[in-house]
Amino acid sequence: MDKETTGIRAVMILEIIGRPAEHLVSTLEDFIKKIGEEKKTQVISKKIAEPIFMKDSKEFYATHAEVEVEVEEVLYLAMLMFKYMPAHIEIISPELIALTNNGWSEILSELTRRLHSYDEVARILQNEKIILENKLKEVMEMKTGKGKKK
Repeated sequence: MDKETTGIRAVMILEIIGRPAEHLVSTLEDFIKKIGEEKKTQVISKKIAEPIFMKDSKEFYATHAEVEVEVEEVLYLAMLMFKYMPAHIEIISPELIALTNNGWSEILSELTRRLHSYDEVARILQNEKIILENKLKEVMEMKTGKGKKK
């Protein structure tokens, strides 16, 4: 069998926290609309739960959406996962998914590309944090008279 499986159905659970409650629903609606516009992806069904106060909080609401999608190839399911970061994903059908070495290469390349971009962001943030800490230290020393005046 050297043919890749097509027509993959999956359910994704998207979770969101924030306020006001109505903003959460509209944000999930926007996400679901964007998912449906993704390449070779079709939204089959959606259910958005009513926002409720988070446990131990009377300031923030939480809700979730259950979105059933059909994608042409498993690569597009992986791309949805990286782009929309669902809390849960379950493949409904088919029971068995065949993937060629080219299919695996595409998925692993996408994974690698995403990891490199996340690593780059983390490195930039680390460097900016160090710069801010040094500036704060400098300002505090100036304020307490311990620093050199220029």
